[in-house]
Amino acid sequence: MNANSDKTATTRPVGKRDRNIRRRRIAAQQTAAQPPEAADERRWPTLVAILAVLAVGALFLIYQNARSNQDTAADGGSGYRHVAGNPGIGAPAPDFTLTSHTGDTVSLSDYRGRSVLLYFQEGLMCKPCWDQITDLENNQAALKAAGIDAVVSISHDPVAQQARKAADQKVSTPMLADPTQQVIHAYDAHKYGMMREQTAGHSFVLVGPDGTISWRADYGGAPNYTMFVPTNKLLADLATERKP
Repeated sequence: MNANSDKTATTRPVGKRDRNIRRRRIAAQQTAAQPPEAADERRWPTLVAILAVLAVGALFLIYQNARSNQDTAADGGSGYRHVAGNPGIGAPAPDFTLTSHTGDTVSLSDYRGRSVLLYFQEGLMCKPCWDQITDLENNQAALKAAGIDAVVSISHDPVAQQARKAADQKVSTPMLADPTQQVIHAYDAHKYGMMREQTAGHSFVLVGPDGTISWRADYGGAPNYTMFVPTNKLLADLATERKP
């Protein structure tokens, strides 16, 4: 009797106590789960401050880069900002042999004894580039008067696609295919486009009769990314900057 009484007396209070303890533990766990969120909230101002500092630093670098480009760029006689990349004026023009949109094989050496203007451009999807070719063809007399005997275009596009585009645009300028971009890279023309050096930009290289570069203008680079220059403006720069 006494044993049963003791057992009953001890078992019932212990059950209540366990439930209370369990509740307190659950509450404590829920409370303990909250501080990381509060800590995250406290960290937000610090993260925002760090991001702000990084953003300011990035803007500063962009500003410095733009200033650097402006300091080394020239307006020439056209007012269109451009630079002269490498190989530049006075350097031997890297030779090449490429296939034209007509299927003919064209080498730079074919133009020895004449002045040829190499036009490096971004390709089929660049409407201003094709407008540039059309404008050059419409001003052939002015080009001849400036001492330019021939113009060729160079891009990364395959021959067949360039042939179709040339037919659609009704242009006769030789469109040379450089799918591996070996020639484009030899002239560093990939550094002046909008495609992050994935294609050529908007560069003109005039190779003289002796095979040396007598004029160069890269219009496609940062920060302006000019993709079309009227021929008369192009010739104004040529007249100002061409090596005698």
